[in-house]
Amino acid sequence: MKGHRRCLVLAIAAALISVMVLCGPCLGANPAMEGMLYDPGHLKPVDSELTVKIGDPAPVFSLPSLKNGTVSIKDYLGRRNVILSFVPAAWTPVCSDQWPGYNIARDLFEQYDAIVLGITVDNLPTLFAWTRQMGDLWFPVLSDFWPHGETARRYGVLRTDGTAERALFIIDKAGIIRFILVSDINRRPDLGAIVEALKTIHSTGAK
Repeated sequence: MKGHRRCLVLAIAAALISVMVLCGPCLGANPAMEGMLYDPGHLKPVDSELTVKIGDPAPVFSLPSLKNGTVSIKDYLGRRNVILSFVPAAWTPVCSDQWPGYNIARDLFEQYDAIVLGITVDNLPTLFAWTRQMGDLWFPVLSDFWPHGETARRYGVLRTDGTAERALFIIDKAGIIRFILVSDINRRPDLGAIVEALKTIHSTGAK
């Protein structure tokens, strides 16, 4: 019975993800944050150049987290696949919609031994206020504030205005980059692409 319930939860999550993939770009920000967000207007879709590629060892970092002190990518080596989710800035519409969507996909991510690490260049007090208003997130939220944007820069996703790209990297248990998606900063990225990449990593037996 327990297995049946799990399958049902995964099926529902998959269905919701399908809706998000089809309708994600046209969805508005979290209704709970209506009237509280800064709209930067339409921005240059991509404003950086990657410094890493698929197959490279992931640049190691250690960043302050809202809940768990300092989090390092080394913490997950040999145990979890890591999804790095860089977003440009707190208190903006698309970012405030993107991360809560990963709550829906939690069971699917965990099925493939994956953890999300959310990263912005904002400082911890800003991230604290933003995420409290956004609602509970199951994954660590990290501050790349100082040295400003250093982790984003090492991955090649620091924009010329000092914010990060809307970028996703999947790093396998061996610390190798297996997937990269730098999206149009004005649009929420395709959640389905993350799930498909995790399936591929799982099927190839990456440790």
